[in-house]
Amino acid sequence: MESVSDKAGGKIELSMPVQYLKGVGPARAEVFAQLGVGTVGDLLEYFPRDWVFAPGPVKINRLEAGSTASIIGLVESVDYQGHSRSEIFEAFLSDETGVCRIIWFHGGYLKGKLEPGQVIMASGKVGVYKHQLQLTNPKFLVLDEKDSKAWEFFSGGVYPASSRLSSGQIKKIIRPVLGRVDELVDEFYERDLLKKASLINRREAFRWVHLPPDEEKLGKAKRRLKYDELFLMQLGLALRRYRCRHYCGAAAMKCSEEIDSRIRKRFPFLLTEDQDKCISEIAGDMGRGEPMNRLLQGDVGSGKTVVALYAALLAVANGSQVAIMAPTEILANQHFISIERYLRKSRVKRVLITGGLTGKKRAELLEQIKSGQIDIVVGTVALLQGDVAFGKLGLVVIDEQHKFGVHQRAQLRKGELPHCLVMTATPIPRTLAMTAFGDLDVSIIKHSPPGRGAVVTRRVARADRAKAYEFIAERLRAKKQAYFVYPRITAVEENGDIVAATEGWEELAKKVFGKFRVELLHGRMSSEKKQEVIAEFRRGKIDVLVSTVVIEVGVDVPNATIMVVEGADRFGIAQLHQLRGRIGRGESKSYCFLFAETDSEVARSRLEMMERSNDGFEIAEHDLRLRGPGELFSTRQHGLPDLKIANIVEDYDLLVMARRHAFEMVSQDPMLTQAEHRNIRRALLHKFGDSLGLADVA
Repeated sequence: MESVSDKAGGKIELSMPVQYLKGVGPARAEVFAQLGVGTVGDLLEYFPRDWVFAPGPVKINRLEAGSTASIIGLVESVDYQGHSRSEIFEAFLSDETGVCRIIWFHGGYLKGKLEPGQVIMASGKVGVYKHQLQLTNPKFLVLDEKDSKAWEFFSGGVYPASSRLSSGQIKKIIRPVLGRVDELVDEFYERDLLKKASLINRREAFRWVHLPPDEEKLGKAKRRLKYDELFLMQLGLALRRYRCRHYCGAAAMKCSEEIDSRIRKRFPFLLTEDQDKCISEIAGDMGRGEPMNRLLQGDVGSGKTVVALYAALLAVANGSQVAIMAPTEILANQHFISIERYLRKSRVKRVLITGGLTGKKRAELLEQIKSGQIDIVVGTVALLQGDVAFGKLGLVVIDEQHKFGVHQRAQLRKGELPHCLVMTATPIPRTLAMTAFGDLDVSIIKHSPPGRGAVVTRRVARADRAKAYEFIAERLRAKKQAYFVYPRITAVEENGDIVAATEGWEELAKKVFGKFRVELLHGRMSSEKKQEVIAEFRRGKIDVLVSTVVIEVGVDVPNATIMVVEGADRFGIAQLHQLRGRIGRGESKSYCFLFAETDSEVARSRLEMMERSNDGFEIAEHDLRLRGPGELFSTRQHGLPDLKIANIVEDYDLLVMARRHAFEMVSQDPMLTQAEHRNIRRALLHKFGDSLGLADVA
């Protein structure tokens, strides 16, 4: 990259630390580092959070009702009316020509920030209140003095700031760099792609996003920069997918009619149409000489385990070993129990390995796995430990992959190239399927097996709890079972309003359901104790199981028809749906009661969606809109790149277009070696090389 001179005669380039820019220095460089800005390139990509299109300032006596105007003046007085529902913050601003009232609704955040004696610039809509001109909810900037040129820095971007570095200060540091954009920034694309995608020049986009002449040009700038982020991310995924398909070999596993018939005889029921379709896709992948990399997603209780076991038995029939990994010991045990049920009297050798397995028994099992004597190994992250080695690992099945990191998935492959099947009971919205799982093929089980009872969900207010308890008692007397789930194990002083599992267990056991057996289960118990409690509940010896989210996945008890979630407003909607999935697994009608007291609109929206829908995919889309991709799944765990300006939910159409263009480019130039792709290749490695594991593309 060609470097350019700054005003002090030095050189500027994208990789240069911001410390050496005029107006920064070591102290401010530390503040910038806390904001995620280390280099000039980072500074250019430190995008505004808001934009102000402010006209030049006028004197107060020139204000006209109905216009948009900017004024500079002295703050004469302020008043905060916190008792009002609107939390009104009021200020009076004066210059040599008059006084103007300024009012901010919901202005509590201005306490301590706006005080008498300050000189500010304010810009907004001019209105009239009691025959007096006023500005309502204007943008404002505190000035060092009455500087008539301040509006030049007031207009444009408003930056995420800190107490030690204001938006105005950031703007003054960025402005000179914008003057060098032509020399600093390279164009990525050929003219044909720019025209096809209706994109403006990249250099223009950087100038306009920081200092937009008008809202139309700002929109074009944001669209271009969002496209760049989404395109580079999809390009990385396309490269990873191409590399896996074309440069990696795997054992081709044939599925003859005889093998298919033998496997199906293990299941005492007919598979659903969705299960058959997924099995066909998986068997097709495994039959090729390249490693399968497939995501199997289906709602809770949809029958994914049966599909995964079919794949495992197909691998075993072809002389390979299988590793099945779950995020918790409870879920690993549940998988092993299911496998044991289907493989009773089978010659397929299977073992369960968890962290609690030690000593001589562990050593013997590890030796059997290494020598290839064990066909199916089920475990937790314990399978990632260095002493677990497979003789001929042909298939890896990972359940609830969003609870594992992408590097852990790579670790499990142990340097081999087995086929990989990733399962999740958390339905993945289409946007995340194209990003967090963008390098995977996707199979979906949309419908649950027949014979499952309906699940009714109701929010229960405090006044109606007694009725709910009586209804639950009736179900318990009818020999059904219930879960009670709490947000935490024990109470915490600063959150005294949160009911904890230990306190809830005591009340339920002694006061509410004294005639029934009520037991407690939580993550701090020993593995042996947890398994003992779950086994007792599974056998029907326990009527009510009081727990934390440790039972979110992995506890399968068809006779449990009641799920009560205490403090339901404190759970995410995806987690609530997972918990609800613990019931409705038998033929009986089931009931999910959400105990919640909340004024939060977001929480109420979640609870209303739970009452309205049992469709996990609809719920996941709703959750993604509410919380955004970063919260719905840990982007760091997924390896999902950090997006600075694009949003995979709001910019879905742009994401689809960028994905299409990226995959087209990789199909034409798989390693981006053509001269016209040089800048794209360099930008991709710089931006997403680490997070997408593209080091070997360099």
